[in-house]
Amino acid sequence: MRARLYLQGDGNAKGTHMSLFFVLMKGDHDAVLKWPFNYKVTFCLYDQSGQNQNVIDSFRPDTKSYSFQRPQSEMNIASGIPKFFPLSIIKQDGNNYVRDDTMFIKIIVDFAELPKMILPYALSLNSGLPCHVQQDLISREIRRRHEADNVYTANPLDLASANTSC
Repeated sequence: MRARLYLQGDGNAKGTHMSLFFVLMKGDHDAVLKWPFNYKVTFCLYDQSGQNQNVIDSFRPDTKSYSFQRPQSEMNIASGIPKFFPLSIIKQDGNNYVRDDTMFIKIIVDFAELPKMILPYALSLNSGLPCHVQQDLISREIRRRHEADNVYTANPLDLASANTSC
């Protein structure tokens, strides 16, 4: 896989937005992968101010598109989000997304089909953690949220009787 970032935009977004694309590359393990590629792709531009105003956008592959078929040449045609982020914000002095001429962008291929509500949590994890640790933390967070939802959606009378010693 490869990412392509067009800082000044591409196509109809040229001059107005940054464009961000995902490209499938030919690889040694293509024979054992499932085709066409059908996993959600999520892009995250990190807010470096500490305010956690990360920009998150996703897309699901069009499995009929050549872009997501098994690569026959070195790489497939790029596909992604032409209007990923407005240049008007990136070009502002002191914006939250560029520090010391550096931006951080994370790309997640969602093989596990994470619930949408867990994406901000998953994107906040330290990328330096091993994958199995990140997966374990995400699983725990999903369970924690599920248990919290069950507590809040339970019948109040059931909660009252469960919390009494009479």
